[in-house]
Amino acid sequence: MASVGERLNRARERAFIGREEDVQRFRAALSGDPLAPFAFYLHGPGGIGKSTLLRSLADQARAEGRLLVELDGRFVGRDPADFERAAAAFLDTPGTVLVVDSFEHCQWLESWLWQRFLPRAADDALVVLAGRLAPQPQWTADPAWAAVLHVRELEPFSEEQARSLLTTARLPPELRERVLRFAGGNPLALSLAAAAGEAGWSREEIWAPSADILRTLLTGLVGEVPTSAHRRALEVAAQAHSTSEELLAAVLPEEDVHRLFAWLRELPFMESTPQGLYPHDAARETLAADLRWRAPNAFETMRQRLADEYLRLLREAPEQRGWTVTDELFYLFREGKTLARLRTWSREDEVHERPLTPDDLDVVLRMTEETEGPASAELVRYWAQRQPQAFSVYRLVSTGRVVAFTARLALPAPPDAEDVATDPVVAAAWAYTEADRPVSPGDHIGVSRFSVYPGRYQVPSRVIDLSSSRAQAEAARARGRAYGFAVYQDAETWAERVRGTLTDTGARPRVGAYTYGVFAVDWRRIPVETWLGHFISPPDTPAPSGPSGFSRSAFDQAVREALPHWRDPGAFAACALLRTRLAADFADPAEELRALLRRAVDDLARDPRGVRAREALTAGYFSGAPTQEAAARRLGLPYGTYRRHLRQGLDLLCEALWAQELHGTR
Repeated sequence: MASVGERLNRARERAFIGREEDVQRFRAALSGDPLAPFAFYLHGPGGIGKSTLLRSLADQARAEGRLLVELDGRFVGRDPADFERAAAAFLDTPGTVLVVDSFEHCQWLESWLWQRFLPRAADDALVVLAGRLAPQPQWTADPAWAAVLHVRELEPFSEEQARSLLTTARLPPELRERVLRFAGGNPLALSLAAAAGEAGWSREEIWAPSADILRTLLTGLVGEVPTSAHRRALEVAAQAHSTSEELLAAVLPEEDVHRLFAWLRELPFMESTPQGLYPHDAARETLAADLRWRAPNAFETMRQRLADEYLRLLREAPEQRGWTVTDELFYLFREGKTLARLRTWSREDEVHERPLTPDDLDVVLRMTEETEGPASAELVRYWAQRQPQAFSVYRLVSTGRVVAFTARLALPAPPDAEDVATDPVVAAAWAYTEADRPVSPGDHIGVSRFSVYPGRYQVPSRVIDLSSSRAQAEAARARGRAYGFAVYQDAETWAERVRGTLTDTGARPRVGAYTYGVFAVDWRRIPVETWLGHFISPPDTPAPSGPSGFSRSAFDQAVREALPHWRDPGAFAACALLRTRLAADFADPAEELRALLRRAVDDLARDPRGVRAREALTAGYFSGAPTQEAAARRLGLPYGTYRRHLRQGLDLLCEALWAQELHGTR
């Protein structure tokens, strides 16, 4: 009896339509034909069938007994070393077949691949790349590569192929002509229409070509969603960069997410990756637009839940993941006008970040002298000796050459007299804090002091994108950070770019021949998540807030940040929760607020729904358990079950405390 995998492969073979020339060329390469290509590059617009063809070629390689390495460009790390580790077998094991889907999402690797990675392939290895963008012309024009590279731009199906697909999908004959007139030869549109079938389409319905093809198809395809929980799962998948079962559990804690995830996985417009599920690009945009129109409040509520979960990951995920999570957050809000002013979303001159090493210092000093003069270079030398860990260098992915560097200083209060005397910019930052709101001893300020990229000096670039993402991740995780500062030479231009997100301090310190603008944010006045909200929220539509000026999301964030510090009175006293109305009338705000939190958690058990939640909160924050895993063990619960109870407890606690914040009842 055939295995499930074999039956799936046979079903895919029967359903596969067209692309005969590409299939034949690949078969020849698998058979060892010396004239066959070594590298296959497939490109075309979304929904044209690249992933389907790639799966067919992968199935052929697997059937021939080849070792297969499958990567998805959406989830390739920013460092070429990450790609090399993931594809190590391609370099070490003869006959390995490497397939990379969605290559447009890591297109910045292209020059590095052609120049430094692919030439090291093991004997008889093959590679297939599939993406939306054509390869750079120098590779197809290179006589050496032309002999071993097959490039194909995939085109829509012919009418005969489209009819064959609909016949294979068993679409009723009376619907086929209407579908063909409507969908043309687009494979994704045809597949979605075939999956929708006869259900959901009335006999009188007129199909006509329009820009809303996929909108109409998705309406027929999804039809009546089984439950409201399934509807919310769709809202997650429509917005998140990728949707894992863990992400569903975080934003839908009351639901049976295992069942919901399995349902999402079966939808024909969903793709699976190691990081989770994502809809086809066209399907995602159509589904998101439909949800915005049909349930705008639910759409915005879900976006905020996702943002809250990403912010939790910013605080709790391993440090090296910080900027990835920030990018996922910005993907969620990518349509915001402020992000459009500040971020490039460009794949040109792609770089990756590395810590500064002693070997990099001469290059860094030379770049500084070229762009900011010798006085600034001396300050770079000073800070590289004082805080080498604050520096990052950026290397071109294609060549490995250092092209830029940044420095994000962490400066504790009270300010160091030598630092203030040496660096006019740091002196201006400290002077602003004294005039605005002094920093308490033990707290610190963060200063993005240098951002030097001679090729794109202080204009929006991938260097500024990556450095900003790291700075925002640090701000979300830092304890005791009072202010954040950014420094730009073209102060007037940057004042407009950061309008609504950073305050122009008015300081214009001079270093050598140049003056610099210093821009600030007071993290004690505005929690990070509220600040990030400025990237999408127009300034004239502020979020609803309580009497203390905290929005609901900012208040919830303050509660969640205070709980881990409950057992440390000194750290707890610095938490944002002490600036809420809850603590306004206390004689000893820190101590009495700690007692209030403990009582509020105990009160959850008055409702049967809150018994488990109270136990989880008590074990996680009040019992002295060193980690959340240890708290789960104390309760004798699987970690996933414990996390579910903890999330529910946090939601219930925030709801109860918010009522007290609004109405003043204790």
